[in-house]
Amino acid sequence: MQYLAAALLGYLLGSIPSGLLVGRYLRGIDIRKYGSKNLGATNMFRVLGPKPALAVLLADMGKGALAALSALYFASDETASVIGGVMAIIGHSYPLFSDFKGGKGVATGLGVILALMPELTLMVFAVWAAIVFFTRYVSLASVGAAALVPAFAWYLEYPWRLFVFSLLAALFVIARHKENMKRLLRGQETKITPGSLEKFKSAKGKR
Repeated sequence: MQYLAAALLGYLLGSIPSGLLVGRYLRGIDIRKYGSKNLGATNMFRVLGPKPALAVLLADMGKGALAALSALYFASDETASVIGGVMAIIGHSYPLFSDFKGGKGVATGLGVILALMPELTLMVFAVWAAIVFFTRYVSLASVGAAALVPAFAWYLEYPWRLFVFSLLAALFVIARHKENMKRLLRGQETKITPGSLEKFKSAKGKR
């Protein structure tokens, strides 16, 4: 029952649609109608620019970290935190409060890693940022960084529960980017470019 409570709380926290809330309260739009229609920070960046995207990124990371840490209230062991973190990633990707259509779990997963394996966070983010800088493909950066999380966890000798979590989370994030990888192979994936209010108005006028 303790683990079930941790799982439920993690899922509910993950289901908070940060992108939807930021889009509505900062710009008065439903972000699900623009760009890739994804609730994550990347689509927010493309449609509305860096500041709203940063707000979504921090919110998504925060709910992942909170899910992992608050799980300790129900059962004060590592397993509870892992369960809470995994369910937060699932909740973010399939949110109860947004018709089960959410993001791809990258920022929320990074928040969970920050809570459970803080030393690993900077390494993962550095890999992600380097790939984005050199290629401008966020999807490629997300997949590349996710794939290295289990390797970093093993190298830093984290407990087996956290290694298993890192492996499952990596596989989940990679699977969520399946269509992106297909577009990359076809040369059809969109590179990241910041949005603007003018771009948003133009898109709105074409609806």
